[in-house]
Amino acid sequence: MPKLKTNKSARKRFKITKSGKLKKRSARRGHLLRKKSRKAKRKLRQSSYLSSVDAKRIRRLLPYG
Repeated sequence: MPKLKTNKSARKRFKITKSGKLKKRSARRGHLLRKKSRKAKRKLRQSSYLSSVDAKRIRRLLPYG
């Protein structure tokens, strides 16, 4: 049986925690930040966890995570 390939873009974007949850960075913080308020940008610093439905799809891309 051949080895499974890890999706490299998913590997860069998601981190698997010790408890098995998938952690992600907040969206909308790459560019065009000058029009966002200070408060909004501060909120975007926080990372969050994927929903269970999305996590199931991403786990398939990270077979050895």
